[in-house]
Amino acid sequence: MVKLSKLKRLIVNDLRSSNALLKHGKEQLLLHIITMNKKKRFAVVLSGCGVYDGAEIHEAVSVMLAIDKVGGVYQCFSPDINQYHVINHLTGEEMDETRNVLVESARIARGNIKKLAEYQPDEFDAKMFPGGFGVAKNLCTFAVDGADCLVNPVVEQAIERSHKAGLPIGALCISPVLIAGVLGKGQLTIGSDEDTAVALESMGAIHRNTDGSDIVVDSENKIVTSPCYMNDASISIVARGAENVIKALYELM
Repeated sequence: MVKLSKLKRLIVNDLRSSNALLKHGKEQLLLHIITMNKKKRFAVVLSGCGVYDGAEIHEAVSVMLAIDKVGGVYQCFSPDINQYHVINHLTGEEMDETRNVLVESARIARGNIKKLAEYQPDEFDAKMFPGGFGVAKNLCTFAVDGADCLVNPVVEQAIERSHKAGLPIGALCISPVLIAGVLGKGQLTIGSDEDTAVALESMGAIHRNTDGSDIVVDSENKIVTSPCYMNDASISIVARGAENVIKALYELM
């Protein structure tokens, strides 16, 4: 039979252990709550303003809206360079003037934008590239050189550093050419355009045909892509594609 004094000591020790476990549990729960409530930060890279010579506006806005809807926050970035050229979006004709990619991108970002050279991967949880011809003309030379394109050094460095840091990267429309051009790998989609798909594969990527708001998730390389306006899509399909990509990026964080 256990003596009363020994039983008392056992009860006291038990209570101390329980309190210690309870305190530890509360600390873990608090840490979990803080982590869960911390807003995920997305770096959104824009290539100008307007589908024919810059960022595709519908896609860019859809990305920012999708991030906000899932409780995240975003910071827009753009390289401080001149555009390849300027297109009159009413007539489709080239205009005899020069515009700056950062200044034009600021239109979409409502002025809240930073130079891409200032981007630091450790300040973000994911990186996102909307599409538009500006990607293929300003961020790289794909529109002119195809699979032999050169990626702007600042853009290249941003992608390399993000990938090395383990950040998931999302790309819409034609933007996957940047991923293929820099990383030379990954399962990607630009929809179903055969010539572009062949170019992507010659750059080292694996292309998957997609339609509508479909996405391709490369879990190993943490890359998520969707075709958006590379296919014949409506604005609602583009918005769903952007949402699907953002949600998938969350899963990869």
